Order: sequence, then structure tokens, then C-alpha cells
Amino acid sequence: MSGMFWVLFSRAQAPGYPWLCLACLIQLTCGALNAQVATQSGASRYLSNRSARSLELPENEANFSFAVLGDRTGGPSEGVQILAQAVDEINLLDPDLVMTVGDMIQGYNGQVGWLMQMREYRHIMEGLHMPWFPVAGNHDIYWRGQGMPPGEHESNYEQHFGPLWYAFEHKGAWFIILYSDEGNPQTGEKATNKALSQQMSQRQFDWLADTLGQCSKASHVFVFLHHPRWLGGQYGDDWEKVHRLLVGAGNVKAVFAGHIHRMRYDGIRDGIEYVTLATTGGSQNGRSPDAGYLHQFHMVSVRGDRLSMAALPVGRTMDVRQVTGKISQDMQTLDGVIPGFSPRFEMASDGGADGLVRMRLQNPLDIPIKVRLNLESLDSRWIFSPSRFDRTIPEHEEMECHFRLFRWSDSLDLSWKPPLCKMLLQWVDESDHVFDLLPKSFEIPYRVDLPAPAVPSRESVMLLDGRDDCMVIAEDQLQLTGDSLTLEMKLFSQKPSQDAWLISNQKGQAGLTLGLEGGIPFLSLYDVSGQNQRLHAPVSMAVPDGRWCHLVAQIQPSGVAFLLDGQRHATLDYQGSIAWQGGDWVIGASEDFREGGNHFFAGRVDGIRLSNSERYPSLTYPTHKRHLPDRDTRLLLNMDDIRVHWLYDESRSMAHPVVHGDAILVAEP
Repeated sequence: MSGMFWVLFSRAQAPGYPWLCLACLIQLTCGALNAQVATQSGASRYLSNRSARSLELPENEANFSFAVLGDRTGGPSEGVQILAQAVDEINLLDPDLVMTVGDMIQGYNGQVGWLMQMREYRHIMEGLHMPWFPVAGNHDIYWRGQGMPPGEHESNYEQHFGPLWYAFEHKGAWFIILYSDEGNPQTGEKATNKALSQQMSQRQFDWLADTLGQCSKASHVFVFLHHPRWLGGQYGDDWEKVHRLLVGAGNVKAVFAGHIHRMRYDGIRDGIEYVTLATTGGSQNGRSPDAGYLHQFHMVSVRGDRLSMAALPVGRTMDVRQVTGKISQDMQTLDGVIPGFSPRFEMASDGGADGLVRMRLQNPLDIPIKVRLNLESLDSRWIFSPSRFDRTIPEHEEMECHFRLFRWSDSLDLSWKPPLCKMLLQWVDESDHVFDLLPKSFEIPYRVDLPAPAVPSRESVMLLDGRDDCMVIAEDQLQLTGDSLTLEMKLFSQKPSQDAWLISNQKGQAGLTLGLEGGIPFLSLYDVSGQNQRLHAPVSMAVPDGRWCHLVAQIQPSGVAFLLDGQRHATLDYQGSIAWQGGDWVIGASEDFREGGNHFFAGRVDGIRLSNSERYPSLTYPTHKRHLPDRDTRLLLNMDDIRVHWLYDESRSMAHPVVHGDAILVAEP
């Protein structure tokens, strides 16, 4: 304060400043006092011993929320299960109360059937942890059959559910429930599609007017009825007088209805929001869930003058406490389950196939799991027998089944698609809690018999675009043995100093990769203990851009050698026994290319050869335009022909790789 007085007096010595400085003093002093009061009032709600940015606390007011259920009826009897699920989910959200919008039971029946359905509905609703309030709909009231009493089921309804119209107060807000099936005031006829039967009686209208008067000091008033009469049409224009009455009250915030079995929001009219719910177990075509054709309920939150509404699809609210650590871990384990197929069936060069396949699936968990397997293909020329399996696999046991697959001959064309096994796994406990894994599709392994292509008059090479082009060989199609391996290829890099994987079968802690980093070759190797070693060629061996070169990586017990264009550039020490067999072999990309791997090679490749021997023991060697297969050759791709999806492999492995992306063969001038 002494500093502020000093400013005041020093400024006051100049003419014209005293009143301005006094005003500044008052403002600063009041601000300091307000900050002190705010700190004192919020001290019990905010604690820290750190000097940091202040955080805004939520309003400390008596806010509340309520749920609104849609129609239950008009659909199959199983709709009550959807209602029961909604009850469970509402309990998780724990609103203050629950409202309905009518059509709680199927109705349109006599006394006995009505009472049975009423008991079923009330039994389910008794599972709520909070009070719930009924609204009468046409299904709850209309009588069918002999012995119809006056008012049809109105007497039953008031005896077992509650008044046809009523109101109650909660935390300063009023909830008004109206009855929209009184019938024709002259004839008493009840009908949903006749305007004369969709009128409010003078008795109910007078009660509403009186009730609104008694609610005049309420912060909010919410109105509920079954039929959305404000839509007009078959409802006529009787609602207009009701709307004027609600507007005159000045505090009616929203009107809720149902009946039409689809969500609809008709905006704000004279300060009142008009909201229609879909179904909570009622008949539902589900044509467009995103547009409100679904089973759902509304959650409404009231915070001061702010009203928030959200529609929650039934079945989408999760119980946090239900997803235990065991369930989470078990689902992660199940996600790694892969069916095994044997033997790899044979497909002839004309596309024909007829084979018997054994499929095995292991349950790794200590509880039973449910399995659904569908055998299918986008190529309709495949026939499976049987085409579906539904099994329960006991804990730590294996399921085994057999199926036959058949495909017509003379049909190997560009519309060929592989046979697939679509797998759905379910975790189910003793309480019948079910957790689904998203379905996965696995290609049923095959071996294709391709005729040897003629050697082209002009050399052809494979063009890879560097975006999504590559070639893939299933891991069991290419087996490596011994302790020696020579990987070689001719390549024409079209991207300066690129980072790319040239050939790899790396998976987990096994396999190898030959690739480029900044245009310089490297070799990544895993030994049998899972240890990885990454070996780089010298900078002088950078792959040139814009011309062909011959690249070799040679693995021997004595070390790893890198060779380029007929000359050995480096021999690096390597200790360890290599784990040759990793995953699928991928040429021109990394093993995760399906998940958007970014190691695609951009350029042209030719003469890819893998050999279980040391091909180039000398410091220099002659290069050849075309390789020929021999007994040590495990893979030989001279890029002579692509047959539908397969590139021909000249080795005895016959590991014809599948071509992915837009990779094509082009003639080399």
C-alpha cells in the first residue's frame, strides 16, 4: 500500500492528475481485496505448494442430470433385452432420475396379456439405481379384444404405472408429464392417425395451465408426452394452443416425445427445444444409425442456465470396472492367435485346385474361448466344404478341423483372389460376459504351379515406384540351411541416397535385412539368441543413382562381405549363429509394408538371387547379364514373366513371389 500511496502523491504534484490517481488507487485496492477474498473462498477447493499457472475450478452449484428412454414396443419380444442393457448402462452414468416417453409395453391386448407385459417392464426398470417416471403411450393404453372397458387400459395404467398426467419438482426444476392419447373428445375414439383423436381435453389443458402457474419460479421446466404433436400432419394443429401456453410460462426449456421410432430435433421455437427420441428396444429398421435410426437413450445435463443433451447408443457405454487386468491381458494374448494350415494345397497352372486342408487353432488362455471360422473368397469360383466352423475350445487345448476346397480349372485370370479364413474369437467368462476381438482374415496357404516362361528377346526388369510396390514370399516357401548365404541383385536407383529395404525376412528377433541407408548398403542380422547386429558397408560403396549396379552381401562363418560391380569393398567381422528363418520374405520394402511401412525402394531391380553358398570368394569377380539356377540356388528372379499375381522363380524352391502394388515388368533398352 505504501508504494501505491507514493505513486498517488508523486502524480498529485502535477496539475490535473489527483482525481485520476485516486481512481487508480481505488481500482487497485478493490482488485487486491477481491483477489484476497477469492483466494480465501477457494482455498478449501484448490491445494498445491507449487507456483504455477492458476486453474479454473468448475462451478460449485447443485447441477443435475436425467436420462430419457425411447419406445420399447412394436418390435420383437427380445426388445426387452435391449431395455435391460440400457438400464445397466444408465446405472453406470448414474443420473438423478430417468424419464420415459411412453410405449413401454406391447399392449394392444386384453387384461391378462397387459398385466403380464406390465410386470415384465416394471421388473426390468426396478434394476435402476434411481427413480424413474412413466409416460403413457398408445401401446400402453389401447385395448384389443372383448370386454373393453371405458378408457380402454387407462385404469390399468393408473393402477400399475401412475397418473396419466402429473408433475414433480427436482432441484428447482419441474418435470411435467402429459397424456397424448385421450381420444376424440366427442366420441372417445382413440387413434394415432386421426387429428380429432389427437386433442388435449379441456380438463388436462386447465390442469397444465394451473401447474405452469405453480411452477412460475422454477429455473427450468421440462415437458414429456408420447406423440410429437408439434409435427402437425396426422396430429392436426391442436398443439398450437399448448405451445402458446408453454411459451407464456417463460421457463419451459424443452419438450420430449417418442412414437416415431427415430431421433428428430426440431430446433428451438420461441425459446423451447423440441426433441423426439428413437427406440430403446422397440421396432427399429436401423437404416441409418448416424441419422438417429437406432436403439438409444438421451442423457440431459442441467448446469445453471445451460442445458446439454447427448444421445447414447445402447450397447456402447462401457463399465470401467468390468475391463480387469486379466481381461485386458487375455485379449492381447488372443490377438496373437493365428490358425495353422497344413499341407499347403496345390493350385495348377490353369487355376484348378482340389485339396483337403487341416486347420489347427490353439487356445492359450486358462478359460474356454469361442471361435467362429468362415471360409470365403472374393473369387466366387472357390467352393469350401464345410464353409463354417463354430466351436468352443477348452482352456489350453487345441482345436483341429478339416475342410475341402475346390476351384474350377481354366480360370486363372486377373479376377483371381485367394481363399481366406475369417476368424472371430470371443472371450467368455462364467457370468457370460463376452468380449469380441475384431475379425481377422488369413490367407489359406497354397503353392501355385507356374509354367516356365520363355526367355524374352529383350531383357525385362521390375519397376518399383517407391510408394507401395513390393514382392512377397511366404516364409515356408523359402527355406535357408547351412551357415553360408549370398544375397545379390541388380538395381537401378531412381532416388538419390535413398533409405530402403531391398530384401528382408526380419520378424521379431529373427531373420535378416539387406537395405540402404542414405544409399549405402547395410545388413541387419539376428542370431539364435535374439541379438541383433547391424553391419554397414563403407561410404565408398554407396549405390550410384541413375545407372545399373550389381550389389552383393555375402555371409560366411568368417564374416560378412559387401561387394559392388565386381569388386569386394569390405569384409566385416561377425560372430554368432544366424537365425535364418524369420517371417515372410519381402523384396523392395520392409516387413510392415501393409501397415504403411516407409522403406519402399524406388527404382528398377533384376537378377535377384539367394544362394546357400559363397558365390564370390575372390576380391574381384566377373558380372553376368543373366543368372542360371544350380543346386545352391534358393531363389532366382530374372523378371521374365508375371502370371496374374505371381513372378516366376526359376529355382527349385518354386517360391513364386506375389506382386503387390502397381509393380510392373518393363523392357530394358
